[in-house]
Amino acid sequence: MACRLFEGKKHAASYWKYRIAPSDHLIQQVLDFLEQQKGRPFELAVDVGCGSGQGTVLLAKHFASVVGTDVSPAQLEMALQHAKQPNITYRECAAEELPFSDSSVDLVTAMSAFHWFDRPRFLREAHRVLKPHGCLALFNYTIDMELSYPDCCLHTLNQVCKEFYAALQPYRSPQLGPHSIGWYREAYESIPYPDKEWQECLWVRIPMPLSSYMGLVESFSSYQILLRDDPHKATTLSQDIRQRLMSIMRVTSAETEVVVAVNYYYLLARKPKEA
Repeated sequence: MACRLFEGKKHAASYWKYRIAPSDHLIQQVLDFLEQQKGRPFELAVDVGCGSGQGTVLLAKHFASVVGTDVSPAQLEMALQHAKQPNITYRECAAEELPFSDSSVDLVTAMSAFHWFDRPRFLREAHRVLKPHGCLALFNYTIDMELSYPDCCLHTLNQVCKEFYAALQPYRSPQLGPHSIGWYREAYESIPYPDKEWQECLWVRIPMPLSSYMGLVESFSSYQILLRDDPHKATTLSQDIRQRLMSIMRVTSAETEVVVAVNYYYLLARKPKEA
């Protein structure tokens, strides 16, 4: 059974504010694969587990129609508030029960969401709705993000980040396993399509305020579980990490800009014509 998290309105707002959208380069990798394997026109893309829609909006300028789906009404409400493009719509549904007819979708994506699904059921459902030569794109990033700041010892800075991640590890959902990348690698190996690609090391560097980096980590399920179980411990941990990072950077404002390096991994696969 799929796991249901991130459904509160406050968490949905945090998702929109802090969660990072896939980079233009990563989206282009998906589009290039789709063009090579299927060709144009790009008619319908479905972004499954879309959350507050950061990834969904990136597809809109490339497809005639884009539909974001999610189980959370709060997340979809947030997505609708920021959906300006007329070709985007949102549907509330489970990832394993997509409201699309057989062989009707050009591209199915799941951006940092596949690990929460009932994975075998979702893969069967994606296969059902994809057109012949339609493509599946699943991607996510690892939690071990790295910070950099001018004239600052990177080892010392990132040692504090590692301590942050380690403190959250005991609160990681059992559904994720020790490392989510294993579920994606397993999916890549299990998908019986002859045309597929796997990449597990694509670093993207994103400038953002230190406060946004903290908000990003605080939006993770492990921190949210800690916050639910022990609010004082969660808040104290976050405040301590923030102050230690600022001290190492020798700054007094959490709005100081840092560069966050994020390691993405992804799989791309084309449904055969005869399947």
